[in-house]
Amino acid sequence: MYYKIKIGLKKFLPNHFIYRNEAFFRRCYYFFYMGKNAQCSICGKTLRKFIEMDSGDKMCPNCGSIARNRRLWNLLTSRFINEKRAILDFSPSRCIYRLLTKLNIQYDSSDISGDFIADKKFDITNIDAANNTYDLIICYHILEHIEDDLKAMNELYRVLKNGGTALIQTPFKDGDVYENDSIRDKKDRLIHFGQQDHVRIYSVSGLKNRLEKCEFNVEILSFPDEDIYHGLERNEIVLVATKF
Repeated sequence: MYYKIKIGLKKFLPNHFIYRNEAFFRRCYYFFYMGKNAQCSICGKTLRKFIEMDSGDKMCPNCGSIARNRRLWNLLTSRFINEKRAILDFSPSRCIYRLLTKLNIQYDSSDISGDFIADKKFDITNIDAANNTYDLIICYHILEHIEDDLKAMNELYRVLKNGGTALIQTPFKDGDVYENDSIRDKKDRLIHFGQQDHVRIYSVSGLKNRLEKCEFNVEILSFPDEDIYHGLERNEIVLVATKF
């Protein structure tokens, strides 16, 4: 039912109107999922269940968060946010964007695709910001889209302050990084990389090595356990890349 409603709204309403009024639409939809079997850590609502997506992910019917958003929010609130922080967030999830814009911090969001709410359009390989600008960068599911990923990593390093941190996540595979510059067709990229606009699949060690080449100190955070109540997936990995 969720997907039918979503498709129906997109047929008759412009995206900017849907984004602006998403909270209202979701509050209405949440009514059908009210319960006590689960809880979203972002909006705090208790649920009968999360929405089961075709990918196997679990979406909150009230705020639209998916599992990785909830894990990220847990990390931000437990370890990485304070009121003096300057944060840059690439292609932010709308649920986290709405929370961070309410905090007493400098929060810059960036997107060049037009698919996300953002106030800047930074090219991650040529970020229009001064050296040593940000304390924290959120770079979730971005680098697998970027052909010159080392250039992007160097830019992240440049605009971070000394002691600053980038939280980085991509899809991962075992073994080595898989990439092939000759694969240009969208259908072929879907077959080889898992999505039409992806240009590689990283391994955890491969991404760590590339970040270290750009002088980052890298910590690997691994979350092996599933948390059904809070809709968190097992075997999730986040790389914490720090500039010293």
